[in-house]
Amino acid sequence: MGSGLKHAGPLVLAVDDEPGILRMTRMDLEERGFRVITAPNGEEALRVAEDVRLDVILLDVMMPEMTGLEVMRRLRKTTAAPIILVTALDGDRDKVRGLDLGADDYIVKPFSLDELSARIRAVLRRAGVPQSAQTVLAGDIAIDLERRLVTRAGEPLSLTRTEWLLLQILASNHGKVMLNSELLTNVWGLEYRDEIQYLRVWISRLRAKIEPDPSSPSIVKTWTGVGYMFVGAPVGPPGDAGSSSF
Repeated sequence: MGSGLKHAGPLVLAVDDEPGILRMTRMDLEERGFRVITAPNGEEALRVAEDVRLDVILLDVMMPEMTGLEVMRRLRKTTAAPIILVTALDGDRDKVRGLDLGADDYIVKPFSLDELSARIRAVLRRAGVPQSAQTVLAGDIAIDLERRLVTRAGEPLSLTRTEWLLLQILASNHGKVMLNSELLTNVWGLEYRDEIQYLRVWISRLRAKIEPDPSSPSIVKTWTGVGYMFVGAPVGPPGDAGSSSF
């Protein structure tokens, strides 16, 4: 599985058994402001959906072992995220069947990346998923999720790439407890989902940079045995501020 969470935009799961299509889709969507997780088969897609709150799912219909329609049937028991079927079949009967089984839209291969992006944004609008980032405040810390800027009392903070990705996920979900497995999967990939000690180390490094007192954290709260919650509040359009480096 690949994970390239470079932005604070909506989180997309792309499922396809063709590595080239997954790679092209991920790279293009990330350039357009989405966060993307990829899965090469239905079983892995179902595992990801258990661990991560997805905003939209791109699901190839023609996959071996478990078809996209079967994956969608099982996904619909656990998630309400919009599903766009990706199909090589252009018949109306196949499209109608997919929509009847719970798809929100479909796109036929070969498709243009401009069309794919437009369809994703359309289903997100219909689902009411926010598509623009905010600035999140926590004490004198300001996090501009859109421009990847972090400041303390107006002065820029320097974060590593990994520290930024972890902070981005936490701040984007301020006020919500993020499960350990969600954070590990989103930032490092599915293969790290059980590496709790690894996550603790990076949380400690992040706290050392943003907490007034890292020994008694007030911004990134621990929910023992469960995960972490960012305590902050969103504000309006981001203002001008200094930049972090990572």
